[in-house]
Amino acid sequence: MKKSLSQLVAEGRTLISDGAWGTFLQAKGLKPGECPEQWNIDRPDDVLDIAVSYIAAGADMIETNSFGGNRFKLQNYGLEDHVTEINRKAAEISRKAAGADKYVLGSVGPTGKMLMMGDVTEEELYEAFKEQSIALYEGGADAIVIETMTAIDEATIAVKAARENTPCEVICTMTFDKTVTDEYRTMMGVSPTEMVEALKEAGAHIIGANCSNGIEGMVKITEEIRAVDKDIPVLIHANAGMPVFKDGCTSFPETPDMMAAVAPGLAAAGANIIGGCCGTTPEHIRKLVQVLR
Repeated sequence: MKKSLSQLVAEGRTLISDGAWGTFLQAKGLKPGECPEQWNIDRPDDVLDIAVSYIAAGADMIETNSFGGNRFKLQNYGLEDHVTEINRKAAEISRKAAGADKYVLGSVGPTGKMLMMGDVTEEELYEAFKEQSIALYEGGADAIVIETMTAIDEATIAVKAARENTPCEVICTMTFDKTVTDEYRTMMGVSPTEMVEALKEAGAHIIGANCSNGIEGMVKITEEIRAVDKDIPVLIHANAGMPVFKDGCTSFPETPDMMAAVAPGLAAAGANIIGGCCGTTPEHIRKLVQVLR
């Protein structure tokens, strides 16, 4: 029986995750206003190619093309009745790329709805995350990664929905921005310290941060997490630096070598699973493999 990610971390291993999906899809021709998750149905070979490229680079795990696969996000494309089909297919594609030995992380992003504004009820959020998580598990996901969260209430509901309705390991990462006082907070004001206890109480097996920061910023966030909890496994998915918008195009300045140079320090700060977010490529992951293994 395959060990869980938490078991591998407990054995002292530093694991390598994959890199960006959204920017990779755009490079393959995803147009503005087009549903990325619909590619699982219409262009599965292109999605598989992304997953295979990260496995070939040496990643221990790959995510699924399902970040916006909840019913609220899919409703924007008239696809809210296809949640199960889209997410199950997303997991099947990544499972095919991962084979039996590598790990598939079913990607679950925020709904875009806010409880505090009355956009949605707790029950509606729970059911949406339940529906998505079950479909990802049925498609072959080993773990559910709830990511890019900014509100603690939505994050904890998502964790509970995945824990209570699937046998998957549950990972949850939030996205933090640096404030003018050099602290890190989510858009909703949550600090890494506040995140730790809330997500642990909700039942997350692994916690961490993704997006909004290059790898150097993630070192500070990891240190704050470790000041609160020295044991829980920590996953970090850093951007390839902060985005630069020039001449109508967005680019990410952090090269594979630049990211790899900081990665040992990130591991030393306490990150157990390290991968990339926006702007990172298979070459970024290949360099992480070289310096961390």
